[in-house]
Amino acid sequence: MTDPQPELRWAPLPPAPKRTGRVWLIVGLAVVALAIIGALLFFLLPRGEGPAPEESPSPTPTASPTPTVTPTPTASPTVGPQPSQTPIVTPPPAADPTLEAFRGQVAPRLNDAPRGLDFAAGAGQDAGPIVDTLQADLQWLSDLEPPSSIAQSWRDGVQAYGQRLDELQTAIAGGGNTSSAIDAARAAVQNLRTLVGL
Repeated sequence: MTDPQPELRWAPLPPAPKRTGRVWLIVGLAVVALAIIGALLFFLLPRGEGPAPEESPSPTPTASPTPTVTPTPTASPTVGPQPSQTPIVTPPPAADPTLEAFRGQVAPRLNDAPRGLDFAAGAGQDAGPIVDTLQADLQWLSDLEPPSSIAQSWRDGVQAYGQRLDELQTAIAGGGNTSSAIDAARAAVQNLRTLVGL
């Protein structure tokens, strides 16, 4: 027996819900956003009410009803415009730093230098970047203005440390033994540390 087939009937689709509330919400939010942007622009952008240029008092030519007498030229020496002396402004001399303040500036780099040399000793022929960092620190140290009480000794010590780092860099590049160059650089940095009281 055959089962009866259900009869298909076409029914209209239910009407779509009205979304006018959502539309008005979006329109309202857009209007509020535009109002906020307009208020920000109104309060934050400068207006054209800047200081008006003032007129400088300058004589204006007027018609004179009386004739003026022009002097006759005489043979007198002419004086050209005098060169004006512009003042030379020099900055005030830098204040001489105290030894304690100078020690505070150089201590981090002078304390890191022995550690960097230890790393360089352990790295062997791969120590080039470490020495480059130490040389950058040395450049920073040489740019500082030391107290006048140790100025010459500081400059000599920085120069000696720089020479030792150059020798170390040469030894690394040449593939030779770096231990003597590292020891010489350690001694030079220790002299700088002793000089500033570290």
